[in-house]
Amino acid sequence: MRKLSPTNTGTNADDAILIAFGANLPTEEYGAPAQTLKAALRRLAENGDISIDLVSSFYETAPVPISDQPWYVNGVARISTELSAHDLLERLHEVESEFGRVRRERNAARVIDLDLIAYGRELLREEGGIQVPHPRMAERAFVLLPLHDVVDDWVHPVLGRSIKDLISDLPDDQQIRKQAES
Repeated sequence: MRKLSPTNTGTNADDAILIAFGANLPTEEYGAPAQTLKAALRRLAENGDISIDLVSSFYETAPVPISDQPWYVNGVARISTELSAHDLLERLHEVESEFGRVRRERNAARVIDLDLIAYGRELLREEGGIQVPHPRMAERAFVLLPLHDVVDDWVHPVLGRSIKDLISDLPDDQQIRKQAES
């Protein structure tokens, strides 16, 4: 069972649009994963049709499933946009490509990963396509702990469970630690 820190800056988020981000490989242009992720968030907001409203702390996390890959840097951003969920996901994939992401195999090390975790209360399940809320988010400390930073009263629209309950049910074997602010 995981315990939550009593200090939280989250806000109510029934209508929240949430993006999880992570990386465990450096890029030539931006360097360390945390710097790459910060640059990617700036890039997302450049066109003016996406606003980055709140960004979680960054967390260092062991790979899931456990492997000999480098640890990841992960976080969650709450955004505002008029883009549809489909168009937003397409934009996330475009930014991943711009930053050097090549999709080869599942759970491979990567320079960047941008996932649409939730789009308000929308439920989208397309075979081989968009799935919102993200189907594995409730099993991942690297999503749930940063998510709690930005929306501490969020309720999973499919499971009907609070973020706090989901965190308390996480297995203890997922290694995660809050990264020092930089």
